[in-house]
Amino acid sequence: MEGAPGRTFGIAGVMFVMWIGLGLAPPRPAVAQSAAQAADAEVTGGTLLVRMADGSVVPAPLQATDVELRVTGLVARARVVQRFANPVDAWLEGVYVFPLPERAAVDHMDLRVGSRVIEGQIQEKAKARRTYAKARREGRKASLLEQDRPNLFTTSVANIGPGEVVEVAIEYQETLRYDAGSFRLRLPLVAAPRFEPAVADAGTPAAAQGGAAAVPAAFTPGAPLVHPDDGPVNRVRISVELDFAYPIERLFSPSHVVFAEELAAGRHSVQIQDYADRDFVLEWRPAPGSEPRAALHAEPRADGEGSDVLLLVMPPDGGEPQRLARDVVFVVDVSGSMGGASIRQARAALRLALARLEPEDHFNVIRFNNEVEALFPASVPAREANRERARTWVDGFEAKGGTDMGPALQAAFAGDSGLGELRQVIFMTDGSVANEDELFATIASGLGRSRLFTVGIGSAPNAYFLRRAAKFGRGTHTLVTSPGDVQARMEELFSKLERPVLSDIEVFWNDEVEMWPERVPDLYAGEPVVVTARLVRSLGEVTVRGRRAGRPWEVRLPVSNGEPASGIGVLWARSKIASLMDSLAAGGDAGAVRGAVVGLALEHHLVSRWTSLVAVDVTPSRPEGEALRSGAVPANLPAGWDPGAVGVLPHGATPAPLLRLAGLLLLLGSALVLQRCR
Repeated sequence: MEGAPGRTFGIAGVMFVMWIGLGLAPPRPAVAQSAAQAADAEVTGGTLLVRMADGSVVPAPLQATDVELRVTGLVARARVVQRFANPVDAWLEGVYVFPLPERAAVDHMDLRVGSRVIEGQIQEKAKARRTYAKARREGRKASLLEQDRPNLFTTSVANIGPGEVVEVAIEYQETLRYDAGSFRLRLPLVAAPRFEPAVADAGTPAAAQGGAAAVPAAFTPGAPLVHPDDGPVNRVRISVELDFAYPIERLFSPSHVVFAEELAAGRHSVQIQDYADRDFVLEWRPAPGSEPRAALHAEPRADGEGSDVLLLVMPPDGGEPQRLARDVVFVVDVSGSMGGASIRQARAALRLALARLEPEDHFNVIRFNNEVEALFPASVPAREANRERARTWVDGFEAKGGTDMGPALQAAFAGDSGLGELRQVIFMTDGSVANEDELFATIASGLGRSRLFTVGIGSAPNAYFLRRAAKFGRGTHTLVTSPGDVQARMEELFSKLERPVLSDIEVFWNDEVEMWPERVPDLYAGEPVVVTARLVRSLGEVTVRGRRAGRPWEVRLPVSNGEPASGIGVLWARSKIASLMDSLAAGGDAGAVRGAVVGLALEHHLVSRWTSLVAVDVTPSRPEGEALRSGAVPANLPAGWDPGAVGVLPHGATPAPLLRLAGLLLLLGSALVLQRCR
C-alpha cells in the first residue's frame, strides 16, 4: 500500500508503549529531583515541568492515544482511547486538548481505572463542571469532556494516583466524504495554535481600526508545544476496519505509511503507529463501474415514530459540462503559521491555478496576514502578461505575521467586476484562527453573488473552519495534506470550478420531514448530494431535482429500499445542531438556539457548545489531606510549521528559563482549572 514516508521509533518510545499497552505504570523515581538538580540536568525543550510544594520539579503526566475506526457504508464509528500515566509520588490532574473531525457526533465517554469502568453522563456544561469540581475536591476519580470548538475538545482527568494509569475512552461517528471518485476518512491528530485579531477597544477587531498586529491565541488550557528538533510526543496507534459495500480499486494514505490487509472483497484492515504531529488521512477508490450512483440508509427511531435516513445521490454522467467564463479571486494566507511546507504548497497551488486560466477569464490575487494587499486594483483579463506578473509576485510570498482574515474576505467580496461572469473566490489557508464565528458572519453578510471555495493547506488544517466557511459561501472545501498532494487536489478542484454540474437543487419527500441541510448548494463534478432527514411514516419516495446545462434533471428513490444502518439519528441531530449554530452568524436568536441545541444534545447524548460528558467514580481514591497537582499534557507543533512563527520555546534553551516558563505555565494552568471548576 502507498503512503508518506514514516519514521522509526526510539527505544524509550517503545518502552513507553509497552508500559501503557500492558496497563502498567512507568517506573517512578524514588525521590523527585530538587530544583537545583533539575537545573543541572538535561531538560527536553517544551516539556511542562510541575513544581511541587517542596520545590522539586517533576514531569507532567505522559499520554498516549489508541484509535479504533469502523467504516460501514457511508458511516464511520470511532473509539478514541487516551491513557494518562502518573510517574511520580503525587496525586495529579491531567488536562489535554485534542482535535476531532469537524462533523464528529461525540456521544459516549467512559473512564477506566484497573477493572473499574465509569460511564460518562451528558449534562449541561455548567452542571457538568460542578459535578467534576465536586468529585475533584473530594478525591474521587473523575473525567470531564468539553467542546471548546466544534472540532476541538478538552479532557480533564482528576486524581490520578502515584503510579496509576487512567484510561479515558471517547466515541463518535461521522459521515464519510466522497469527492472526485474517492472516499476520504480524516482523523485530526494535532490541536494547532489558533490566532485571533487583537482588540483595541471593546468588541471591535483591531484590524478594523487600522490593521493592528494580530496576537496568537493560546491553547485552551495552555498546553506547552514541543520543539520539533526535540522529538515528538504523544504516540498514537490507529486501527481501521473498512467494511465497504463495493469492490475497492485503490486504498492509500497521503499522510502516513499504512499497513493494510484485504480480508475479503470490500473488507480491509489498516494499521498505523506514529506520533500525533499531523492529521491522518485514508482514501479509497471504488473499482470502475461500481461507484455508487445513489444510496439510502435508514434507521428506525427508538420511539417507533418513523425513521432517520441518510441520502447520497451522485451527479449525473454524460459528457463534459460546458466550460464557463469566470472571474476568479485567489486569496492567500501568508501569516506566520503558513511557514515552511505550507507556504510552499500555497505557492505551488497558485501556479497551477494561474496556468489553467483561459483568456476569456478574469482574475486577481490577494495576500494577507496582519495586512491585506491585492496585486491589481480590480480583476484583470487572464492574458499571459497578467498571469506572468502574478506568478512573479506569488513566487516572492513569505510567511510572517498574524492571521487577520476578515479584511481579506471583505476585499475579495467587494472587488466584484460586475462583468456578469461566474464569480469564484478561492481562499487558501491553514485556517488557524480563533474567531470563526465572526468570520462566518462576514461571509454570510458580504458574499453577494460570489461563491467561496476554501483550500486547507498544511499537515493539520482547521477543517471545521474550512468546511463551514465554504458552506456559508455556497461553495466547497478542499484539503491539501502534503506537498505531494498539491497537484492532484488542485487539479480536481479546478476541474470542478470550471464546469458546474447541477444548480438549483431541491429534495422532495412524500412524507412529513425535517431535513438538514435545508438548502443544498450547487454541485460540481464528483460531488454527491448528502442529506440527513427525519421521516414520520417512512413511506413513498424521495426525489432530487436540479438543472444541468439549463435543462431539468431528477432522480427518484423508494424510501422503503433504504439499507438498514445504525447511528443515523445521531448524525441527523448533529447536522441539525450545526445548522442551528450557523443561524447565529445570520443573526438568529441566541437564547432560542441555545435551548434547541441543549434539548437535542441531551436527547441524543451529544457533546455540544452547551453540553458536556462527565464521569465520576463513587469511591474517593485520593487520601484526605494529599495535595492535587495539575499539569497540561505537552503537544506537538504540526509537522512543517516554523517554531519561531508561533512562539515555541527554541531548541536547546537553557534549563533556567525553561523552569521559569514551566512555573508560569503551571500558574496559568492552575488558574484556568480553578476557573473551570467554579
